[in-house]
Amino acid sequence: MQQRDRFFVMTAGLMAFLFLCSFQFLGIIRHKKKYDTPITKDTLQPDKILFDRAIKDIEHGNYEVARLTLNTLINTYDTSEFLAKAKLAIADSWYREGGAHGLSQAEAEYKDFILFYPNMEEAAQSQFRVCEIHYRQMDKPDRDSAQGQRAEDECRQVLVQFPNSKYVPKAQQMLRDVQEVLADKEYRTGEFYHKKGSFPAAANRLQYVTQQYPLYSGSDDALWDLADAYKHMGDRFRNDEGNALAKIVRDYPLSGYVNAAKERLKALELPVPEADPAALAHMKYEMENQTRPGMFHRTIGVFAGRPDTSAAARSGAPVMTSIRPPVPKSVPEAAAGGGATGGEVAISATADTTAIDQKPDARLGAAGTATAEPASGAQALTTAPPPANIGADEHKASVGSNGQAVTDATPVTPLGTSHSAAAAAAPAAPAAALPTNHPATAAQIKEMKRQAEKAFKQAKKNAAAAAKAGGVKQPAASAAPAAATTAPTTPSTTAPPQ
Repeated sequence: MQQRDRFFVMTAGLMAFLFLCSFQFLGIIRHKKKYDTPITKDTLQPDKILFDRAIKDIEHGNYEVARLTLNTLINTYDTSEFLAKAKLAIADSWYREGGAHGLSQAEAEYKDFILFYPNMEEAAQSQFRVCEIHYRQMDKPDRDSAQGQRAEDECRQVLVQFPNSKYVPKAQQMLRDVQEVLADKEYRTGEFYHKKGSFPAAANRLQYVTQQYPLYSGSDDALWDLADAYKHMGDRFRNDEGNALAKIVRDYPLSGYVNAAKERLKALELPVPEADPAALAHMKYEMENQTRPGMFHRTIGVFAGRPDTSAAARSGAPVMTSIRPPVPKSVPEAAAGGGATGGEVAISATADTTAIDQKPDARLGAAGTATAEPASGAQALTTAPPPANIGADEHKASVGSNGQAVTDATPVTPLGTSHSAAAAAAPAAPAAALPTNHPATAAQIKEMKRQAEKAFKQAKKNAAAAAKAGGVKQPAASAAPAAATTAPTTPSTTAPPQ
């Protein structure tokens, strides 16, 4: 029994030792990865010695030491011929170190290198590395797409800024992979709306997929679901449904939906297009060169953090411009801002710069109102005088009850009295003061009652004078004393104590 236990302990220790040695050996191999762009010039210059020492540290994984050495080179030998290479080596050290912090620092260093040395051959490499940084951090279609969108922009920049670089084919394929992931995200969203029964939302998403990402492996599925969404939306979208079905037949001739699309076009009494020869050749090439993941990859792919890009296109020019998502077809043109003026409003300036100081605020009923007039594709706002009876029937409940001074020129209509009749002869009320939460005093309430009775008598006198001048018989004033003797209630908006 003791010999068996001793043998077990020795075997376990030997296996643990070999296990640790294998990891250390793999770590040495990984750290000793050769540097991509070393300087082959054989010289004993001190700046060259510093650069070679830093490159050896980078190859062995001593990134912090390498950056200190490179910074010493840059600060000490400011006229060295190795300054550009040293700055690039700092960015490469951050890139090899990895991690969220290291990759963000590497991107900043690469961008600085492109800014200072745009004509060097390594500038294209730097831009390609920036593309790789976001490509490596890209998430699955059902997760955040921020890194995918950044990778799309940076890979496009490689093709635009360095079209003759050796990194163009790699950047094109990476761009196809990124667009496959972004398109799959949009398609899944549209498919969710389609299954839920929100056909306008589904049509909007699926239409964007088919327009923005024509190389997407599921474009025929998106077009078929798009046609079905238009079918459920009614006969008004018959032509839109036909366009989606015709695109399946013309641009995806090897799709499994071609026969069903042709039958549906015949049922809609729409023409059936011919297959595009270029599209047919493209689909044949994709089927012959498509890489299918193995069983092991399919098994662990569920737990992997990286998206599966095996279905991405292997040929064809990726889309280089981004379009705005379309407005849903069910939205009216006026609500979508598609009118003649484009939904824009322009305010024309006036020559009188003192108008804002001389004219009171429009909310007090004395300023003009804004009227819209179309002018050269936009709407110019001009000022027109307000109608004479604007605010005539407004109840001046806050006058005298929120702390402002009540004068003889401020008519207050008692409760139960026609405001339009009183406003015909009463002068305009002054600007009201700010409201307050303090209760009104007894003196203020008494003064308000007195002012109300006085204003009513004045309005009655003015109305009688107007009726006499016009030859109209004055109506009986039997109800006037009742209105005049009716004491106004304490207002809800109170004034500060005096």
